[in-house]
Amino acid sequence: MIGWLKEDISVVFERDPAARSVWEVLTCYPGVHALVFHRFSHGCWRHGLKWLARWIAHWGRWLTGVEIHPGARIGRRFFIDHGMGVVIGETAEIGDDCTLYHGVTLGGTTWNKGKRHPTLKDGVVVGAGAKILGPITIGARAKVGSNAVVVKDVPDEATAIGIPARLVDGGEAPGRFAAYAVALDTNDPVTRAMHALIDHSADTDKRIDQIVAELERLGLQLKNAEGRPLDAQQLNRIVD
Repeated sequence: MIGWLKEDISVVFERDPAARSVWEVLTCYPGVHALVFHRFSHGCWRHGLKWLARWIAHWGRWLTGVEIHPGARIGRRFFIDHGMGVVIGETAEIGDDCTLYHGVTLGGTTWNKGKRHPTLKDGVVVGAGAKILGPITIGARAKVGSNAVVVKDVPDEATAIGIPARLVDGGEAPGRFAAYAVALDTNDPVTRAMHALIDHSADTDKRIDQIVAELERLGLQLKNAEGRPLDAQQLNRIVD
């Protein structure tokens, strides 16, 4: 237990630049406190002390704002940043070196018994507010963007964003940690398409204005039924 606690403290310094001292981490980091509660409650769960496990987990939730079911399996060097609102279900499995931000849910989509919560492989980063639902697998070193809703498997080293989540090019150098799971230059195809349409529309309006100005320079007055000059939209309809 002491060895695990030392690792849990060390990863705070690796992944949170605000951490200043071991004493501060031990006394002021709810993510670390939640993990301590879970280590005890999970041990009770494995030994058949189900009620005691739930009771310990309940106190952990009350004190930290992090709800981890004692049946969840969590690997080493797991980091929960901020922590408030994190929910981890009974059959969730989390590998080593994973990071979760506040508001993350690893939830189920069925009331049936059995495996119903996600599996996160090693090195996964999940951004604030993301929801990963169902018995799906998030591949090793994958990233889930803030507020994403993931209901399908995510391959190793992929980045998923949006509602429902879709895969995008993370756009960052290998091994570089991206806070909140998504780099600033994420290559989102939907966003790129929207920007392309806006740019095309602006360029078309500019060209039509140039055509109108040139026609008027040549002495042709383009007017509508009210006698006012045609605007770019009206001229565009005439050309079409």
